[in-house]
Amino acid sequence: MKKLIYLAIASIAIVSCKQEAKDYVTFSGKITNKNSDSVVVSNRIGFKRVIKVDENGMFKDTMKVTNGIYSFFDGKEFTSLFLRNGDEIKLSLDTNQFDETIVFTGKGSDESNFMAKSSIIQEEFFEDKSLFKLPKEDFDTKIKTYVDDFKSRLTTKPLDSTFTANQTKSISAFKSFFDRKYAQEKYIAETLPKGTVSPKFSDYENHKGGKTSLDDLKGKYVYVDVWATWCGPCKKEIPFLKTVENKFHDKNIEFVSVSIDEQKNHDTWVKMVNDKKLGGIQLFADDNWNSKFIKDYAISGIPRFILIDPEGNIVSANAPRPSNPELIKLFNELKI
Repeated sequence: MKKLIYLAIASIAIVSCKQEAKDYVTFSGKITNKNSDSVVVSNRIGFKRVIKVDENGMFKDTMKVTNGIYSFFDGKEFTSLFLRNGDEIKLSLDTNQFDETIVFTGKGSDESNFMAKSSIIQEEFFEDKSLFKLPKEDFDTKIKTYVDDFKSRLTTKPLDSTFTANQTKSISAFKSFFDRKYAQEKYIAETLPKGTVSPKFSDYENHKGGKTSLDDLKGKYVYVDVWATWCGPCKKEIPFLKTVENKFHDKNIEFVSVSIDEQKNHDTWVKMVNDKKLGGIQLFADDNWNSKFIKDYAISGIPRFILIDPEGNIVSANAPRPSNPELIKLFNELKI
């Protein structure tokens, strides 16, 4: 009888242990055609964990985390995942088709799968090059369809409430961004078409000394890079810009970088130009976002690139970035 009592007590203890919430998340996976011997899980507030990947592409680790969205990097590409203590998430993917093959399974995987699917849908959505050329009614219909589908998928399965709230804010910001982008593209098409006289800047501070105006550069093509020291995407373009500058250094073109940093960050601009050995003509706008040149070009996001011909007329008010092969193609077509 005592043995039975002891067994009963032991069984209750085991069940209790199984039901006790874990204060960590278990994350494992299988990578086909792995890119490196480790993967990195990180977030924007300082968390970073490097996890070893074995010869078969398998990895596994446990982590105490702050519940939320994290970045997964396999040495070449990124994806997002939602981590929450107590969950057990498994990831499988083939790097030959990275985004298309991502599948999360296990406890707590629904949020990560939602983001993986959203990424695919968003990529397809962005591939529509005619989006901003659509009549307003058709544009609004397409955006509404995208947003409605996004919201519908949020309710298909019970998801973390904070995750859902943040995703709802995200899709609202997405719609606002595209509405502004549509208005900007319409303004550019109607007010700043190819061949019209370019808006001008005058007496911008030149890093090398003195002042520089757009009119000083007449007789050459001018490729303008509007950027700021705090802008991550702007800084990512720097290596590509240097490559393009070197390729066309002896051609009929000037490369002009216009910083729209606030005056309080002037010294930061000077230091970054020196430290990164930035080439071309480095200028400091007279009133950051409120500079007339910036407003005349309806610039609401950076980096922004503009190409002006030797007569001071617009070639493209929204030219390809240095990282885009289309830029070299454009230069060659113009026989620069």
